[in-house]
Amino acid sequence: MSTHAHVSPATTKPATTKPATTKPATTKPATTKPATTKPATHQPGSDYAGLARQISDAGLLRRRPLSYVVRFTLVGGALCAAWAVFFRLGDTWPQLVTAAVLAVLSGQIALLGHDLAHRQVFRGRRRSESVGLLVADLGIGLSYGWWTDKHTRHHAHPNNEDLDPDIQPDVLVWSQGQARSSTGLTRSVGRVQAYLFFPLLTLEGFNLHASAVKAVVRPGLGRRRAETILLAAHFTAYLAALFLVLSPGRALVFLLVHKCLWGVYMGMIFAPNHKGMPTCTGDEMPDFLRRQVLTSRNVRGNWLVDIALGGLNYQIEHHLFPAMPTPHLRYARPLVRAYCAQLGVDYHETGLLRSYREALRELHRVGAPLRTPRSPA
Repeated sequence: MSTHAHVSPATTKPATTKPATTKPATTKPATTKPATTKPATHQPGSDYAGLARQISDAGLLRRRPLSYVVRFTLVGGALCAAWAVFFRLGDTWPQLVTAAVLAVLSGQIALLGHDLAHRQVFRGRRRSESVGLLVADLGIGLSYGWWTDKHTRHHAHPNNEDLDPDIQPDVLVWSQGQARSSTGLTRSVGRVQAYLFFPLLTLEGFNLHASAVKAVVRPGLGRRRAETILLAAHFTAYLAALFLVLSPGRALVFLLVHKCLWGVYMGMIFAPNHKGMPTCTGDEMPDFLRRQVLTSRNVRGNWLVDIALGGLNYQIEHHLFPAMPTPHLRYARPLVRAYCAQLGVDYHETGLLRSYREALRELHRVGAPLRTPRSPA
């Protein structure tokens, strides 16, 4: 709207002012001025539209069915092989290696569920949801409906302290404002949260299971009955396998190793994406492109990093185009990076280890108010 207000005086002025001799002098600046101001934030919607056209013209929004067939086959085959080894080894301590392998495979299954939730695999909601329920609820004991709702809200408002469910102060705090208003356990943990971050991730697998159970117990979940049945089937089959094959002591150790390592792996996948990046509050709402780019961090790496992080190391591209199939994200990166440079929008990218250092440094910084003794009233 601001551009229309800018242009209309420029077009009416020549008509109402002086004769033909002054027209070229007054119209030329009027035509060149919009060209110099257009990249600024007067037309935020058009900034994203320009990038979206480039991405679409490059064919990067097309589905990659063969790639996902291969990926589902490899992960599914590896899962079957791991459980075959489990039953083959029997009640022995080498089973802890199997538990570690299952932790990695659980993370890979979660990444497939993530892509299904974004409709990267199938276009239709119904098919994506049906397969997603099998992958998440039955496969790893994670509520697909609960996670999809939470993740959708995160994508709409990344790093918004009021609206992003991923940075609500629960055990950790994500800004100094949250630190100052924290109480109880959150206040105690917040003082040293940078040191406790990775140890706390060992509980994340259990937290995901607990959240799944809470989701199906409470009314409001979309396909609540289906999720209840699938979650019950997962937990029953998993615990039956452990306690029928292993002695009670080994079964408990196996469970702890599996779930704790899964939690750490999940945290290592998702922590580099936004942790340590700028946060905002509800009244600070930049346009869509800047909201997604400025709160996200890309992680450089080779093919192994791409596989380990499920393509989410291209977080900026993923947030700009959530439905883009994961194999295309790496090809979108140079287009997005060049476009951001053209607009003067900061595009943050770093190595994997540095991304963790940045996240931990910021966690330590925001906890600073809790390490400062309160002044007496």
